[in-house]
Amino acid sequence: MFTANAIDGLSKTEFYEELSRQLRGLLEGERDPVANAANTSALLYQLMPGLNWAGFYFLKGGELVLGPFQGKPACVRIAVGRGVCGAAVARRRTVLVPDVHAFPGHIACDADSRSELVVPLCRGETVVGVIDLDSPLPGRFDTDDQAGIEAVAGLYLAASD
Repeated sequence: MFTANAIDGLSKTEFYEELSRQLRGLLEGERDPVANAANTSALLYQLMPGLNWAGFYFLKGGELVLGPFQGKPACVRIAVGRGVCGAAVARRRTVLVPDVHAFPGHIACDADSRSELVVPLCRGETVVGVIDLDSPLPGRFDTDDQAGIEAVAGLYLAASD
């Protein structure tokens, strides 16, 4: 049985190294993408301070469809190019938003969210989905968080069919 260990008193770089170590252990031996997304979102939500939502959207039929997550109920479908998640897919790169109220076309699934980090999940040239993190704190995410969650995305993709 896997048990997440609290990560306290470390730099962000060290935090993400430890988070990645724990995630590798959690995903080891499991190839199902839904099960792995569920456990990844649960681990992120449990260990990352200042989040009010952590989860996945998967690209299906040309739109993002809600996958496993932790937090309040969320928007079920998001068009490519719409909101922060849709922008990450359209741009094929991470979108870090310090203040969602300043992001044109932001979709407010949770009115308490103030900052957002969305990392696309790419298999070669194909975007298969995104990891989406929301926080009620303005400016919660920075480039260290971006690099850390991009590493998490790579671990998730490597562990999942």
